[in-house]
Amino acid sequence: MFTHHNLATLNGLELQVYNYAIKNRDKVMYMTIRELADAAAVSTTTVLRFCRKMNCDGYSEFRIRFKLYLEQEQQLPGQSGISEIVSFFKSINNTEFETLIAEAVEHLIKAERIIFVGAGTSGTLGKYGARFFSNVGKFSSYIDDPYYPVNSDMYKDAVAIILSVSGETPEILRLATQFSLHHCQVISITNNDNSSLARMADFNLSYHMPQLRMAGEYDVTTQVPVIYILETIGRQLASLLK
Repeated sequence: MFTHHNLATLNGLELQVYNYAIKNRDKVMYMTIRELADAAAVSTTTVLRFCRKMNCDGYSEFRIRFKLYLEQEQQLPGQSGISEIVSFFKSINNTEFETLIAEAVEHLIKAERIIFVGAGTSGTLGKYGARFFSNVGKFSSYIDDPYYPVNSDMYKDAVAIILSVSGETPEILRLATQFSLHHCQVISITNNDNSSLARMADFNLSYHMPQLRMAGEYDVTTQVPVIYILETIGRQLASLLK
Protein backbone atom coordinates (compact mmCIF):
# COMPACT_ATOMS: atom_id res chain seq x y z
CA MET A 1 0.00 0.00 0.00
CA PHE A 2 2.69 2.47 1.03
CA THR A 3 5.10 1.99 -1.85
CA HIS A 4 8.22 4.09 -2.20
CA HIS A 5 6.78 5.59 -5.39
CA ASN A 6 3.59 6.68 -3.62
CA LEU A 7 5.44 8.11 -0.63
CA ALA A 8 7.76 10.08 -2.90
CA THR A 9 4.75 12.00 -4.25
CA LEU A 10 3.70 13.30 -0.83
CA ASN A 11 4.29 16.90 0.16
CA GLY A 12 5.15 17.98 3.71
CA LEU A 13 1.57 18.11 5.01
CA GLU A 14 0.64 14.79 3.42
CA LEU A 15 3.70 13.24 5.05
CA GLN A 16 2.28 14.38 8.39
CA VAL A 17 -0.82 12.28 7.66
CA TYR A 18 1.31 9.27 6.73
CA ASN A 19 3.53 9.59 9.81
CA TYR A 20 0.50 9.90 12.10
CA ALA A 21 -1.17 6.88 10.50
CA ILE A 22 1.94 4.72 10.84
CA LYS A 23 2.51 5.69 14.47
CA ASN A 24 -1.18 5.42 15.45
CA ARG A 25 -2.32 2.53 13.29
CA ASP A 26 -4.71 1.10 15.86
CA LYS A 27 -6.57 4.41 16.19
CA VAL A 28 -6.75 5.47 12.54
CA MET A 29 -9.09 2.67 11.49
CA TYR A 30 -11.78 4.09 13.80
CA MET A 31 -11.25 7.80 13.16
CA THR A 32 -13.38 10.03 10.97
CA ILE A 33 -11.65 12.10 8.32
CA ARG A 34 -12.09 15.18 10.51
CA GLU A 35 -10.56 13.43 13.52
CA LEU A 36 -7.56 12.29 11.49
CA ALA A 37 -7.11 15.76 10.01
CA ASP A 38 -7.18 17.36 13.47
CA ALA A 39 -4.81 14.77 14.93
CA ALA A 40 -2.31 15.24 12.10
CA ALA A 41 -2.72 19.04 12.21
CA VAL A 42 -3.82 19.28 8.57
CA SER A 43 -7.05 19.98 6.69
CA THR A 44 -9.53 17.35 5.50
CA THR A 45 -8.57 18.32 1.94
CA THR A 46 -4.99 17.30 2.69
CA VAL A 47 -6.20 13.93 4.03
CA LEU A 48 -8.18 13.37 0.82
CA ARG A 49 -5.15 14.22 -1.32
CA PHE A 50 -3.12 11.77 0.74
CA CYS A 51 -5.74 9.04 0.20
CA ARG A 52 -5.73 9.59 -3.56
CA LYS A 53 -1.94 9.40 -3.67
CA MET A 54 -2.25 6.04 -1.92
CA ASN A 55 -4.48 4.98 -4.86
CA CYS A 56 -7.72 5.22 -2.89
CA ASP A 57 -10.85 6.95 -4.23
CA GLY A 58 -11.61 8.47 -0.85
CA TYR A 59 -11.20 8.19 2.90
CA SER A 60 -13.60 5.25 3.28
CA GLU A 61 -11.61 3.16 0.83
CA PHE A 62 -8.38 4.19 2.55
CA ARG A 63 -9.64 2.94 5.93
CA ILE A 64 -10.65 -0.41 4.42
CA ARG A 65 -7.36 -0.85 2.59
CA PHE A 66 -5.39 0.30 5.63
CA LYS A 67 -7.14 -2.31 7.78
CA LEU A 68 -6.27 -5.02 5.24
CA TYR A 69 -2.70 -3.74 5.11
CA LEU A 70 -2.37 -4.08 8.87
CA GLU A 71 -3.87 -7.57 8.86
CA GLN A 72 -1.38 -8.70 6.22
CA GLU A 73 1.61 -6.99 7.83
CA GLN A 74 3.83 -9.25 9.85
CA GLN A 75 3.96 -7.89 13.36
CA LEU A 76 6.78 -8.38 15.86
CA PRO A 77 5.17 -7.53 19.23
CA GLY A 78 7.08 -5.79 21.99
CA GLN A 79 9.81 -4.30 19.78
CA SER A 80 9.36 -0.57 19.35
CA GLY A 81 10.00 0.73 15.85
CA ILE A 82 10.05 -2.67 14.14
CA SER A 83 6.76 -2.07 12.31
CA GLU A 84 8.03 1.16 10.77
CA ILE A 85 11.20 -0.56 9.53
CA VAL A 86 9.16 -3.47 8.13
CA SER A 87 6.98 -0.91 6.31
CA PHE A 88 10.10 0.69 4.82
CA PHE A 89 11.43 -2.59 3.42
CA LYS A 90 8.02 -3.41 2.00
CA SER A 91 7.87 -0.01 0.31
CA ILE A 92 11.18 -0.52 -1.51
CA ASN A 93 10.56 -4.10 -2.59
CA ASN A 94 9.91 -3.12 -6.20
CA THR A 95 11.66 -2.33 -9.47
CA GLU A 96 11.12 1.43 -9.04
CA PHE A 97 13.44 1.57 -6.05
CA GLU A 98 15.94 -0.72 -7.76
CA THR A 99 15.99 1.75 -10.66
CA LEU A 100 16.72 4.63 -8.26
CA ILE A 101 19.65 2.71 -6.78
CA ALA A 102 20.96 1.96 -10.27
CA GLU A 103 20.74 5.67 -11.17
CA ALA A 104 22.72 6.58 -8.05
CA VAL A 105 25.40 4.07 -9.04
CA GLU A 106 25.60 5.65 -12.51
CA HIS A 107 26.36 9.00 -10.90
CA LEU A 108 29.13 7.46 -8.81
CA ILE A 109 30.87 4.93 -11.03
CA LYS A 110 32.87 7.49 -13.05
CA ALA A 111 33.83 9.69 -10.11
CA GLU A 112 37.47 9.78 -9.09
CA ARG A 113 36.49 10.22 -5.48
CA ILE A 114 33.37 10.32 -3.35
CA ILE A 115 32.94 12.74 -0.47
CA PHE A 116 30.40 11.91 2.23
CA VAL A 117 29.03 14.91 4.11
CA GLY A 118 26.91 14.99 7.27
CA ALA A 119 26.67 16.35 10.80
CA GLY A 120 25.81 14.61 14.06
CA THR A 121 24.43 11.12 13.48
CA SER A 122 24.49 11.71 9.72
CA GLY A 123 28.20 12.56 10.04
CA THR A 124 28.83 9.23 11.74
CA LEU A 125 26.97 7.46 8.93
CA GLY A 126 29.03 9.43 6.41
CA LYS A 127 32.19 8.08 8.02
CA TYR A 128 30.75 4.57 7.81
CA GLY A 129 29.75 5.09 4.16
CA ALA A 130 33.25 6.33 3.25
CA ARG A 131 34.85 3.26 4.83
CA PHE A 132 32.33 0.88 3.23
CA PHE A 133 32.81 2.37 -0.25
CA SER A 134 36.60 2.33 0.18
CA ASN A 135 36.36 -1.33 1.19
CA VAL A 136 34.64 -2.18 -2.11
CA GLY A 137 37.29 -0.33 -4.11
CA LYS A 138 35.89 3.21 -4.54
CA PHE A 139 38.09 5.80 -2.87
CA SER A 140 35.97 7.86 -0.49
CA SER A 141 36.45 10.40 2.27
CA TYR A 142 34.08 12.13 4.68
CA ILE A 143 33.35 15.52 6.21
CA ASP A 144 31.53 15.44 9.54
CA ASP A 145 32.35 19.03 10.48
CA PRO A 146 29.87 21.45 8.82
CA TYR A 147 32.47 24.23 9.12
CA TYR A 148 35.20 22.24 7.38
CA PRO A 149 37.07 24.44 4.85
CA VAL A 150 36.24 23.18 1.37
CA ASN A 151 38.88 24.04 -1.24
CA SER A 152 38.65 23.89 -5.02
CA ASP A 153 40.82 20.75 -5.30
CA MET A 154 38.14 18.75 -3.52
CA TYR A 155 35.56 19.27 -6.27
CA LYS A 156 37.57 17.89 -9.19
CA ASP A 157 36.07 14.66 -10.57
CA ALA A 158 34.20 14.13 -7.30
CA VAL A 159 30.64 13.36 -6.26
CA ALA A 160 29.35 14.52 -2.87
CA ILE A 161 26.91 12.27 -1.01
CA ILE A 162 25.21 14.50 1.56
CA LEU A 163 23.26 12.89 4.41
CA SER A 164 20.60 14.73 6.39
CA VAL A 165 17.39 13.54 8.04
CA SER A 166 15.57 16.87 7.80
CA GLY A 167 17.42 18.21 4.77
CA GLU A 168 17.14 21.67 6.35
CA THR A 169 20.31 22.02 8.46
CA PRO A 170 21.70 25.46 7.49
CA GLU A 171 25.37 24.44 7.72
CA ILE A 172 24.81 21.37 5.56
CA LEU A 173 22.88 23.41 3.00
CA ARG A 174 25.80 25.85 2.90
CA LEU A 175 28.22 23.01 2.09
CA ALA A 176 25.84 21.62 -0.52
CA THR A 177 25.68 25.05 -2.16
CA GLN A 178 29.48 25.20 -2.32
CA PHE A 179 29.65 21.83 -4.04
CA SER A 180 26.95 22.81 -6.53
CA LEU A 181 28.55 26.16 -7.34
CA HIS A 182 31.78 24.38 -8.23
CA HIS A 183 29.93 21.97 -10.54
CA CYS A 184 30.42 19.00 -8.25
CA GLN A 185 27.53 16.55 -8.49
CA VAL A 186 25.49 16.23 -5.31
CA ILE A 187 23.55 13.15 -4.24
CA SER A 188 21.40 13.64 -1.17
CA ILE A 189 19.95 10.99 1.13
CA THR A 190 17.15 12.54 3.16
CA ASN A 191 13.98 11.55 4.96
CA ASN A 192 11.72 13.18 2.36
CA ASP A 193 11.83 14.55 -1.18
CA ASN A 194 10.46 17.98 -0.30
CA SER A 195 13.36 19.24 1.82
CA SER A 196 15.64 22.05 0.67
CA LEU A 197 18.59 19.67 0.34
CA ALA A 198 16.61 17.18 -1.76
CA ARG A 199 15.52 19.93 -4.15
CA MET A 200 19.04 21.34 -4.35
CA ALA A 201 20.72 18.01 -5.15
CA ASP A 202 21.32 16.60 -8.61
CA PHE A 203 19.86 13.30 -7.39
CA ASN A 204 17.98 12.39 -4.22
CA LEU A 205 17.05 9.21 -2.39
CA SER A 206 14.50 9.40 0.42
CA TYR A 207 13.38 6.83 2.97
CA HIS A 208 10.21 8.40 4.48
CA MET A 209 10.44 7.27 8.10
CA PRO A 210 8.48 8.90 10.96
CA GLN A 211 10.77 11.58 12.38
CA LEU A 212 11.27 11.24 16.13
CA ARG A 213 12.82 13.73 18.54
CA MET A 214 13.72 13.38 22.21
CA ALA A 215 12.98 16.38 24.44
CA GLY A 216 11.87 18.21 21.32
CA GLU A 217 15.48 18.63 20.21
CA TYR A 218 17.50 15.44 19.71
CA ASP A 219 16.71 13.56 16.51
CA VAL A 220 16.39 9.80 17.08
CA THR A 221 14.80 8.91 13.73
CA THR A 222 15.91 5.41 12.76
CA GLN A 223 18.85 5.34 10.35
CA VAL A 224 18.47 1.69 9.37
CA PRO A 225 17.19 2.73 5.90
CA VAL A 226 20.26 4.93 5.34
CA ILE A 227 22.65 2.09 6.15
CA TYR A 228 20.69 -0.20 3.83
CA ILE A 229 20.79 2.35 0.99
CA LEU A 230 24.53 2.96 1.41
CA GLU A 231 25.38 -0.73 1.53
CA THR A 232 23.16 -1.53 -1.46
CA ILE A 233 24.80 1.20 -3.56
CA GLY A 234 28.24 0.08 -2.38
CA ARG A 235 27.66 -3.54 -3.34
CA GLN A 236 26.43 -2.56 -6.80
CA LEU A 237 29.53 -0.40 -7.23
CA ALA A 238 31.69 -3.36 -6.19
CA SER A 239 30.10 -5.58 -8.85
CA LEU A 240 30.91 -3.00 -11.55
CA LEU A 241 34.47 -2.37 -10.38
CA LYS A 242 35.53 -6.02 -10.68
